[in-house]
Parts: sequence; C-alpha cells; structure tokens
Amino acid sequence: MSALIDGIKGNRFAVFGRAGMDLYADPVGVKSEDADAFHADLGGSSANICAGLVKLGSQASLITSVSDDAVGRFCLNKLTHYGVDTSYIRIVGGEYRMSLAVYESRIEDFQNVIYRNGAVDFQVTEEDMDKVDYGEFSAVISAGTVFAAEPSRSASFRAFDNARKAGLPVIFDIDYRPYSWPSPEVASEVLSRAGEASDLIVGNDEEFGFMAGGIDKGFEKARELAAKPGRIVIYKMGEKGAVTFVDGQEIETGIYPVTAVKPNGAGDSFMAGLLASIAAGSELKDAVMRGSACASIVVSKPGCAPAMPTTPELDAFLASHPGPTT
Repeated sequence: MSALIDGIKGNRFAVFGRAGMDLYADPVGVKSEDADAFHADLGGSSANICAGLVKLGSQASLITSVSDDAVGRFCLNKLTHYGVDTSYIRIVGGEYRMSLAVYESRIEDFQNVIYRNGAVDFQVTEEDMDKVDYGEFSAVISAGTVFAAEPSRSASFRAFDNARKAGLPVIFDIDYRPYSWPSPEVASEVLSRAGEASDLIVGNDEEFGFMAGGIDKGFEKARELAAKPGRIVIYKMGEKGAVTFVDGQEIETGIYPVTAVKPNGAGDSFMAGLLASIAAGSELKDAVMRGSACASIVVSKPGCAPAMPTTPELDAFLASHPGPTT
C-alpha cells in the first residue's frame, strides 16, 4: 500500500491512452442535429485525465500517437495549452485519424457520436513504450481503451512491465467502451488481465460486472481484486456513490448533487481529482470525495477538458456545496 500511495504522492504521472477532438453543440440544451454551432476542444479519456491532473497541480505526460494532420495538431496544441507534456507523443502519417466525439450539453436523450475508424492511438508500439524514461515519473496511469486493439494492446502491457521494473505503481481506469473492441469475450479477458497487473483499479458497477461476466457479480469481482495486499479498488455506482476497498475495509462515500448539463467526463475528472488530492496530502476517503466533487463540477458544465476544475475552483465548490449524499 505504501508503495502505491508514495508513487501517487510523487505527483509525476505517465498517462497511456488517447487524445481526441470534442465537438459539443452550442448552446446548452440544443440537440446536435439542431445546432448551428459547435465548440471544439480537447477530448479523449486519457487526455482529459492529463488536463485534469495539471489543473490540480500535478505533472502529467501523455504517451500516445496522433495523426499528421490538422486535427492531430489541434490536439497537440490543446494539450500544450493545458500544460500537459507531449514529448512522448509520436506523430503518425497515412490514413490513421484522431478520435472525434460529437455530443451535446443535455441530459435528456443525450447523444454522443464517436468516430474511431482507423484510430491513430492504437498505433502505439512496444518500441514507443521502451523509449519512455520511467525514471521521470512516480506512477503510471492507463485507460482501458488502450487494450482494445493491436499494436497498442501489446505495447501497453509492455509499458506495465516496464513500470513494474522501474518500481512504479500502475493505476488502471477500466473505461470499457464496447465500440472499440472486437468482442465482449476478448474485452473481458484482456481487461481482467490488465486489472490483475494493476495496483489501483477504478471502474463503475457495469465495468466490474462486465469483467466478472454479469453486472450482479461486479461487486464481488471488485472485492476479489482488492484481496491482493497493497491494492486499492474503487467501485463507482453513479448516483449511489462509491465503495473503496482497501486493507480489508469497505469505505462507502456519496456524491455531490448538482444540476448536470451532460453525463460524460465525470470518470476522467474523478480520477484526476482522486490522484491529485492524494498527492497533495489528503487521506484516501477525503481524496475519493474530492474526486467525486470534481466529477460533479465537470457534469455541470459544457465540455470535458475545459470543465476540469483548478484547485481553487474545487475548494470553492466544496466550501459552497451543502455536502455529499450519505
């Protein structure tokens, strides 16, 4: 446990996974098909986590590949804008393309159209992962999407091995996206393998249920994974809060109710808030609550990366909010 917490407290994170472009309909409430304008910003789960971490005072490097075109350059520029290190990002030519998400700021009938055809982030190789100086970092973070296709899958397992050899803890956000995978069976097997290789595992009830072969089995799967000494597992349940499994304890926490304008981006912000708060000295339960507050802030605003709070914004939210559910 101390090795995991110490790694997080080092506050220098190597993050594996995708960057992409988000296009969200403007103004708030309008459906995509009725919009006259869309706002463009950084998206992609791992890029969002990076932006969230940096806004909260952490250092984050994104390890991925981007397309050699205007959208790839847009994403690189946005990463730089948010203060994310891009020195390990490889630019790939040809027909590979960035992820694109087209969505809207509304809860009712929310639509998120994802374009992942020929996704360039799947072109990360074992050689790319071997070029990373793991000594620069104190922990590594991976989103589950990196395991959905080759060569990224093998490359990411190589990165896990490299991190382990360098003494770095592995933090894993299950982040199951069915559209990226060849089959549910492959996804279940590969994500379970990644979970077994990780020190901190974060996922929702559906994702743990998926790994276990049924949503009714997810809670037991999380408990089973947490049985390994030194590992922390966080089982998120949406509006019902979360359960953190640590050292044989099961810590239940609530959420901070807000008026949401969209459902997406919450998980990325939770991860950033959790890790940055541990790094800043918060106890684990308090860090989970701060992560939960970050998630609430992000769903209450348009966009993902631009909605991630800074530390003063997070503190102001907590100071003014009536408090979490029990």
